[in-house]
Amino acid sequence: MQTPVKCGRQTHLGVRIVSKKTVANLSAADLAGKRVLVRVDFNVPLDDQGKITDDTRIRAALPTIQDLTAKGAKVILSSHFGRPKGETFAERVKDKFRLTPVAARLSELLGKPVPKPNDCIGDEVKAQVAAMQNGDVLLLENVRFHPGEEANTPEFAQELASVADLYVNDAFGTAHRAHASTEGVTRYLRPSVAGYLIEKELQYLQSAIENPQRPLAAIVGGSKVSSKIGVIETLLEKVDKLLLGGGMIFTFYKARGLNVGKSLVEEDKLELARTLEAKAKERGVALLLPTDVVVADAFAADANAQIVSVESIPDGWMGLDIGPDAIKTFQDALSDCKTVIWNGPMGVFEFDKFAVGTEAIAHSLAGLTGKGACTIIGGGDSVAAVEKVGVAEQMSHISTGGGASLELLEGKELPGIVALDDA
Repeated sequence: MQTPVKCGRQTHLGVRIVSKKTVANLSAADLAGKRVLVRVDFNVPLDDQGKITDDTRIRAALPTIQDLTAKGAKVILSSHFGRPKGETFAERVKDKFRLTPVAARLSELLGKPVPKPNDCIGDEVKAQVAAMQNGDVLLLENVRFHPGEEANTPEFAQELASVADLYVNDAFGTAHRAHASTEGVTRYLRPSVAGYLIEKELQYLQSAIENPQRPLAAIVGGSKVSSKIGVIETLLEKVDKLLLGGGMIFTFYKARGLNVGKSLVEEDKLELARTLEAKAKERGVALLLPTDVVVADAFAADANAQIVSVESIPDGWMGLDIGPDAIKTFQDALSDCKTVIWNGPMGVFEFDKFAVGTEAIAHSLAGLTGKGACTIIGGGDSVAAVEKVGVAEQMSHISTGGGASLELLEGKELPGIVALDDA
């Protein structure tokens, strides 16, 4: 039985969560001596010297890797790295896209050597896998060197799977893509199960939507309404309060007939904005838009700025952050919430002058977590924002997948999850 945990993760987890087998379902008897292909997401940032600047994704995969090695499995890791371009393998192979720094860092974290062949398929891989002892770890080269990865060709998927006995997917960040290493290999390997990271992501994100502690609030920001339509529409059916920030708010203001100056507006989404406001009203959802904004005379870190009411945005100026009144209104609205999902910044937080709204929300959520609320950061820029403010550790859950978490919150099925074995 699942132990109840804060964040709405009740003993009756969401249907889709329970329905997939996980690493936890596999015993040492199932795994000892078995070759396990594990899809991880080691797409980490590097500096100009090729040094890893943030190893969060590598560390996030350790529980699954360590569990498998402790149970005597031979662990074969596969990951993409960057976006190699080109029609052929030869065109795509570049040293800057090799997983060499990742293998070095993983060796340090595991305290044992992690060899890496020069490819993810072929004779060298087969020879290295054949030489593995129980508990060894091997990191395959970047799967995206092969066009067959993203095209999900049966030939490539089959070759990738040919060196393993079973499959574990622990790469939530790519679970929304039907690639050879996330979906194709499951046709050739059984069992195919979820790793601990994917299990955790599903538990937090799904329970927040399907079985939340209420009031449930969602904060949605970012520059465009169009990229968040699906998630806003889904959330309007689930949440008690919806707070909107970022560049998308100006499309809503213009739809109300307000002057927005040079602010970002999606002209073709004005009718949609009106519909979403009407839907919120109809459903009794408190839809909060900022009452004041910080406007600038240019899109630049050193632009002249002023705080104005949303009714009086001057011509030639653009909104780049939410204002102090909006921050206070948002904080008041969040103060009694038991579950909060945040996806997308409140302004152009990359510029310090226009990061005040985003930082204030980050601090508010950290405070709410301390009072027992469940706070979930839904990937992408919101993660960068809480890390910049230094409160990442104070959130209940930080999603490792921006696109995947959005699609999950929209209620879409993720191909990399669907392909796994049912429990």
